[in-house]
Amino acid sequence: MEKNNEIKGLWEESPLMITATLDDAWGIGLKLIHLYADIAGLNYIHLGLMLTSGQILDECIKKQPDILGLTILRSDMQDEFEKICRKIPDKTRIVAGGSVIKSESEFAECEKGYYSAENALSFIKYLLEFDCGK
Repeated sequence: MEKNNEIKGLWEESPLMITATLDDAWGIGLKLIHLYADIAGLNYIHLGLMLTSGQILDECIKKQPDILGLTILRSDMQDEFEKICRKIPDKTRIVAGGSVIKSESEFAECEKGYYSAENALSFIKYLLEFDCGK
């Protein structure tokens, strides 16, 4: 339908998102994120599940995405998340979701900040307000 009606999505030029998990071997949350990303017209690259902060950072540095979408389920991943926060490219904004993000008000200090996507609706709201130029 999008192609037949030449619907591009929410943006003139679609942002790029990289998605990955630090500690989630199932990736069900990312499947939902990918579904909504498709609907919004967002380009994304799924790196994989159970990746290290180094693997995620390497790809973010190479690809320079607008958004890094992460799911985090365990609180012992705080150090890995903080490594990502410290070294993520300046243009890349972090959107994090998962049980730890939902349950702990301040999961980790991230000097560049991150958006806590508590559910699919909050992710959609984030995309509707996302400005590629900021």
